[in-house]
Amino acid sequence: MTQLHLVRHGPTHAKTMVGWSDLPADLSDRAQIARLQAHLPAEAIVVSSDLSRAADTASAIQGTRRRLPHRPDLREINFGTWEMRSHAEIEAEDPELCFAYWDNPGEVRPPNGESWNEVCARVNAAIDALMTAHDGGHLIVVAHFGVILTQLQRALRVDAQQAFSHRIDNLSVTEITRHSDHWSVGRINHLP
Repeated sequence: MTQLHLVRHGPTHAKTMVGWSDLPADLSDRAQIARLQAHLPAEAIVVSSDLSRAADTASAIQGTRRRLPHRPDLREINFGTWEMRSHAEIEAEDPELCFAYWDNPGEVRPPNGESWNEVCARVNAAIDALMTAHDGGHLIVVAHFGVILTQLQRALRVDAQQAFSHRIDNLSVTEITRHSDHWSVGRINHLP
């Protein structure tokens, strides 16, 4: 049994599509960070995306826990040419593609970006490698909205639309356990 504690990074306050852009996290809410750090298991291993908003959040909650190197394969969705643009801008430019991307996640991709299925394949492989290397332990994975939803989709055995219906707040924890023959989901979007 391996337990995942999926933490969404601190807020960026951007009002645009932020995927692979390396925006910093606002980690000024020291009380929330302290509650999060205290909530997470002391024996857990910490790993994060290589983007600074996740890596800096991981550093803020690490404490005395062991830390693994940053993983680029735990990055947010690659939004391609939609990156750092507002939903309204994207919708005005190509309403059909924008609607298809969010209404029917799967093979549809933004120009020069990733489809949902590609994100799932990338993240699932990364999480599987981490769980294999640290089987039977606790892993704190500090990552992004999309990364957390890929694992919820897999664990809950739901489609992408159902996964996207979950709210994942900044500095929240989503708990997923992989047993030998199944997955179970604990708290989703828990704010300690």
